[in-house]
Amino acid sequence: MSAREELTIAEVLTLLAETPTRIGVLTTRLTPAQLQTAPTRDEWSANDVLAHLRACADVWGNCIAAIMAEDRPTLQGMDPRRWMKKTDYPQLQFRPSFNSFTRQRADLLAVLEPLPRKRWSRTATVMAWGQPYERTVLFYGQRIARHERTHFKQIERIASSVAALRGGDVGLVARRVGQRPP
Repeated sequence: MSAREELTIAEVLTLLAETPTRIGVLTTRLTPAQLQTAPTRDEWSANDVLAHLRACADVWGNCIAAIMAEDRPTLQGMDPRRWMKKTDYPQLQFRPSFNSFTRQRADLLAVLEPLPRKRWSRTATVMAWGQPYERTVLFYGQRIARHERTHFKQIERIASSVAALRGGDVGLVARRVGQRPP
């Protein structure tokens, strides 16, 4: 399935529900130091990816909430990376941050799962880059699901790379990528 391919409502709900479990399975055996370690200087750590996913969930989830709360609201677009810089997500320890992500996802699914098909078509006008864009609940659900699928694969690669590291090796890699060793 290509990134541009439409996801059905059922596929969106399935992917949104699976993401926390899949991330949990990949990271459960990693130490706090490994979760904070980027495999190379140009990559994110698992914690960095989680911070980004949380920021995306905030921004795009809030768009869904606004669309559900108002008829045809006009929203100002927000870049999740810019939003992430306004949060403490990158500095948080992985496990508590992951627990917050999981709770946030459960809250989103509690809104989306019982939603009648017609309500997935509710719209907002989103102003971004000086242009108006019409966006729906389904658009944002698809956006979150697709985006997380990409980052899930990234976490999988990171987990595989850092899981091979033991003890002092984690500190060595942390120094190599400019992080403070654990």
